[in-house]
Amino acid sequence: MITVTIICVGKLKEKYWRDACAEYSKRMKAFCHFSIIEVDEEKISDNPSQAMIDHTITKEGEHIVAKIPKGSKVIAMCIEGKQRSSEKLAEEISDFALDGVSSLTFIIGGSWGLSEQVKALSSVRMSMSQMTFPHQLARVMLCEQIYRSFQISNNGKYHK
Repeated sequence: MITVTIICVGKLKEKYWRDACAEYSKRMKAFCHFSIIEVDEEKISDNPSQAMIDHTITKEGEHIVAKIPKGSKVIAMCIEGKQRSSEKLAEEISDFALDGVSSLTFIIGGSWGLSEQVKALSSVRMSMSQMTFPHQLARVMLCEQIYRSFQISNNGKYHK
């Protein structure tokens, strides 16, 4: 069974976001070993300089890199990534498993984005949309799309 991990910056503050992620985590137990790893968000002033932003991105990147499971295929969620349909994501996840990949790690950066170090470690860069979403919603959306991918691949009734 494949292991799927989401590494993300920050904690879900609202109960409804936590509940949504918990529901998809529970549903995915039939398809994979699933976990979400939260790394601390760096504190930054309300009106930061570019140097402060760069420092924040670098520090958060270091925290992310430290949590990536060894040998895992890394998928960076970033604005410059390629958008995919749900069916295409399902196909890619299935192809990774057929190619012998036993661990996938999706990464959601902080509000300032992902460090170049994290992007360099990723073999795939993926974007959800050209629209901007809060990080909490992006996490729920990613959980849902991973679950949907497994449903598609297993001819489940969830995806219509």
